[in-house]
Amino acid sequence: MPAVARRMAALDMVRLLRSSSHIFLGRKAVLAALLFLALWVVPLLAQAEENEQVLPECGIHYPGGFDRNTVGQVEGEVHGYLQPKRGPVRFQVVSGRKTYTVLVSPAWYWKAQEAKVSEGTKIWVQGSKSLGKDGNLYIIAQEIRIFPSGQSTVFRSEEGFPLWKGSRRKAIDTHRGFGSSERGASGIKGGTGGMRRGRH
Repeated sequence: MPAVARRMAALDMVRLLRSSSHIFLGRKAVLAALLFLALWVVPLLAQAEENEQVLPECGIHYPGGFDRNTVGQVEGEVHGYLQPKRGPVRFQVVSGRKTYTVLVSPAWYWKAQEAKVSEGTKIWVQGSKSLGKDGNLYIIAQEIRIFPSGQSTVFRSEEGFPLWKGSRRKAIDTHRGFGSSERGASGIKGGTGGMRRGRH
């Protein structure tokens, strides 16, 4: 190969390597940006979405309105499932002559638990009961059991701390079937508890 041709081929190879390195570096920058978003920005947005607030319709504090002194259980059928942009996933449980609005968790955590309910689904809920300023009954869910599958999902610790905020004591196996916990079928200590009205 003539010297001129060799030089031209060498120059072409240098240009190709430079352009390839630019593409590679560009891809690395995009990947680094995506990783930054996943690790920092998304969690911050989720946390901002779940800052303490007072739910306007009922006056209940969320997510911090859980009161261990009013823990009780409700069993009935699901109606009126609602997944708002902000605030907790909620639905009503009709139990005999009483209707409770169940306040669960942020939508992203609800989806992560793969808990699915539809109109008429029979469920059991343990949580903190209260009477909203609108005169309706509410229960802040600590654990939900879905029939007939028996799928049991825990949303709060025994103390009522929201598990989606990162448990102070790491929760193990929040999906349980009947009777698989050392604490019994519900897996959470708590009685039938009372109910209080007013500020939560």
